[in-house]
Parts: sequence; C-alpha cells; structure tokens
Amino acid sequence: MRVAAFQRLPACDDIDAGAEALLADLEWADARGVDLALFPEAHLGGHAYLAATIESRAMRLDGEAVRHLLLRLAAIRSTAVLGLFEWRGEQIYNSAIVVQRGRIIGGYSKAHPNEERIAPGNAFPIFECAPRRFGINICNDANHPHAAQAVADAGAALICFPLNNLLPPDVAERWRERHIANLVARARQTGCWILSADAAGEQGGLVGYGCTALVSPDGDVVAQAREGIDDVVVHDLP
Repeated sequence: MRVAAFQRLPACDDIDAGAEALLADLEWADARGVDLALFPEAHLGGHAYLAATIESRAMRLDGEAVRHLLLRLAAIRSTAVLGLFEWRGEQIYNSAIVVQRGRIIGGYSKAHPNEERIAPGNAFPIFECAPRRFGINICNDANHPHAAQAVADAGAALICFPLNNLLPPDVAERWRERHIANLVARARQTGCWILSADAAGEQGGLVGYGCTALVSPDGDVVAQAREGIDDVVVHDLP
C-alpha cells in the first residue's frame, strides 16, 4: 500500500483555486501509484478558529462546491482524505471526508474541536483501502489518547491525522517538537501506523513548521516532510 501525505497551505476562501491545486496533487499521486492520499485539516476552504470565519468557510456535502469538486475527482484512482468545515443541519463540524473515484464513502468529525462554533463528533468509523483498514483523527485529537484508541480498537492498522498547525509564531515555536512527539506516542500506544499531513509556511501572520510524517507502529519516524515549505511524503507500507 503506497501512501502520500501532502504538506500544503490552503487556498483560504477560494474554492476554485483550492480545487485546482487539489486536483493537480491527486493527479500527481495517481501517476505515482499512490493508494491513499492525505491532506491537511480544513484544507478545502481553509482552517480558522473564530466562529464568523468558520461559518463563511463551511460547506454542505450536498452543495454545489462539493458536487463540482467530486465530478472533477471521478477519474482519480487514489483514495483521498480531505479536510473541511462541514455544515450538517445547523451544526458545523470539523470533518475529513474519504473520497474514492469522485464519491464520498464516509467521513470523520473531530472529536475534540478547539475552534469556536464547532460541534464535536462522536463516531470513529473505519475505511477500507486494500489491503489495509484505516481510521481518522484530526489535529487536537492527538492530545486525547482515547480517540486514537477507539480507531485502533475498531480494527484499523493505520490512523490518518489531518493537521493544521498554523499558529502565532511564539506558540508555533513552543509546539515545534511536541507535534511529532504526540504522533509517536499515539503510534506506540495503538500499535498502528500513523500518517499526518500538515500546513506549513506563513499565512495571515501565522507560522507553521509542518508536521507531515509517517510513524511506524514502534514509534519510528519513517519519513518526514521538510520544515516550513510545501512538500510531500510518499512511502510504501510493508
């Protein structure tokens, strides 16, 4: 099973530009035989912490923007895990959808949101990407061991972590090493492979060093993206 994690800045508030960049990345992945491609937290539309911005960026899965994107992804073989703020009724969730051949086969909503206005998810679904089963945790969930354990207990061999660690510069520096330490701890705790995709660079006064990596069940960092820039981690799981 070949996995890829894309370290990218989002095209905030520009769905068309975001869709173009996403399609280019997935075509790149498809050409290289990637089975599972992971993108950062709220990559579609951009992440935020304030309620007003979140409301403006949130999308409905049956809305025009998502339907148009799915049509464009119909020819992509790689399974994609895509983050977005999701309107569901009158609630907004910080979600990651799983897309295969232009179809949403399911999704996960962040169990421990640290953003305003976001409702917590309470389900830990498992997905198939032959020959492995995988689940999802999102960013702050990594600070809560039970979230990863729930995925492992459901039978996952791989946990995908969409991240968005664009933070004020002083906070980013304090967390620079702690992000990867959290993922190593979740791997050792669960005995699962851990794959993360983060945002990196500077945007809106925020800084992200990036914590895009693949960690083995023993806690070894098998591959990690370069700090502070767009990058991609590609690896074949044994």
